[in-house]
Amino acid sequence: MKILGIGNAIVDVICKIDESFLKQNSLTKSTMKLVNENEFKNLISNLNIEETISGGSVANSIVGLAQLGNNVGFIGKINDDELGAKYEEGLKKENVNFFYSKKKETTPTGTCLILITPDSERTMVTFLGTAGKISEEDINIKAVKESQLLFLEGYLWDKGEPKKAFEKAINNSNKVAMSLSDLFCVERHKPHFLEIVKNNLDITFSNEQEIMSLIDAKNFEEVVEFSKSIKKLIVVTRGEKGAIAIQGDEVIEINAKKNLKIIDLTGAGDLFAGGFLHGYINGKSIKENLETGREMSSKIIQIIGARLS
Repeated sequence: MKILGIGNAIVDVICKIDESFLKQNSLTKSTMKLVNENEFKNLISNLNIEETISGGSVANSIVGLAQLGNNVGFIGKINDDELGAKYEEGLKKENVNFFYSKKKETTPTGTCLILITPDSERTMVTFLGTAGKISEEDINIKAVKESQLLFLEGYLWDKGEPKKAFEKAINNSNKVAMSLSDLFCVERHKPHFLEIVKNNLDITFSNEQEIMSLIDAKNFEEVVEFSKSIKKLIVVTRGEKGAIAIQGDEVIEINAKKNLKIIDLTGAGDLFAGGFLHGYINGKSIKENLETGREMSSKIIQIIGARLS
């Protein structure tokens, strides 16, 4: 198997909202907020649902990789309930090997409310459910060892059982890539993430905001210098400024695509990472990897949701 993803198994519920909804509910645009089950139900009770689809950051990347013809797998914790069945079915339909045996849990399958404002930005409110209870027992070591590369998401990292699961997977992997996931996520776990980026990861995916927060950079040049100093592959998406990859002393940049009809930015970073990893695992150049990432993210932002059909 080429790539195994481990991440939060979350069912996405997509809704269009006005800007006022964010203010009324104290939500910060373009970020992800964790809530409990009651808070989630209260929020969703006032909304019209556009679409319900299997999601989760790394899972979206893995599906993109499968659609590009790669043999890939995913580990994520779900409950044996209606949403769990929908989630598993969504992965199998996309030819993703699902290395998790669902069972009856007291906590339901995780759900993420994706709120799309008129400017196409997405703000996420997540009830992790059983996804956030992943433990080292849930990690299929055989699948980890047999994959060429392990892909993790920062969202998954939390103290206790998820941290142990994370470490067990990293310690048994051949190569490791990780997405920093979200600015609030970086700020919650900054010392740990910094240590992982420096010492455990072969590839780090981030947007400009996240990586600058991680190293407390005052300007982007500091990000470039940091990346050069640790001699790992750091890939940063920069919105309208395109994307950049830094490996050792090599710095490769590409421009963003112009004149796209942007509908929904959900999954842009996920599909970018999937496209980049497709090139990486198939021996392409870093420039080609960036271009494939750009192609995939350009497609996803012109449709609703984080999965290409």
